[in-house]
Amino acid sequence: MNSVTFSAVVLAAGLSSRMEGRHKLLLPVGGEPAVRRVVRALSAAQPNEIVVVTGFNGRAVIEALDGLDVRFQSNPRYREGQMTSVAAGVAALRAPCDVVMICLADQVLLETADYRELVDAYASMPRGSILVPMCEGARGNPVLFAASYAPEVVNGHVNPGCRKLIAEHGDEVFVYEATHDRFAVDMDTPEDYERVVRRVNGLGHTVAS
Repeated sequence: MNSVTFSAVVLAAGLSSRMEGRHKLLLPVGGEPAVRRVVRALSAAQPNEIVVVTGFNGRAVIEALDGLDVRFQSNPRYREGQMTSVAAGVAALRAPCDVVMICLADQVLLETADYRELVDAYASMPRGSILVPMCEGARGNPVLFAASYAPEVVNGHVNPGCRKLIAEHGDEVFVYEATHDRFAVDMDTPEDYERVVRRVNGLGHTVAS
């Protein structure tokens, strides 16, 4: 396989329960809401389509992405956990593709080249049908899987966000060792947010710690 087409699901439904009352996806990063920064970088990687899954404060998330070429899928079960959003987003995909990429809406350090890096790694991986990025032992995101898995993901038989994914699907999972830590950085707490903003502003480290 020399090249693959991919579609992306962006998980933007969560409660931001550890952000002390703030909605992390709307926090400013580099002069724009975090979720817009993420989706803009992803869009430039040229997926066939992007489905953004909304839930908590969904209207504000939609407004933050105004003008970007995405489709929205509401997940009324978002309080039940991330897998419900994965299933809703994958079920909403319409365009044919080879690979589905499950993205987190708070990974604001990821650049367009990082998303392309994973697609290229998937295209050249020696085995497997699921790709999980890792950095010095830390599991990262996005996770990519063959589009043929979509029905199993929608039905909950395969959970690409599961911590046990590698153990339970060892034959199908290819671990991609990244040379940077951006795939393993998200922002769940105010401290995470402060660290991320420092890095975006060029004040923090840019290598794995």
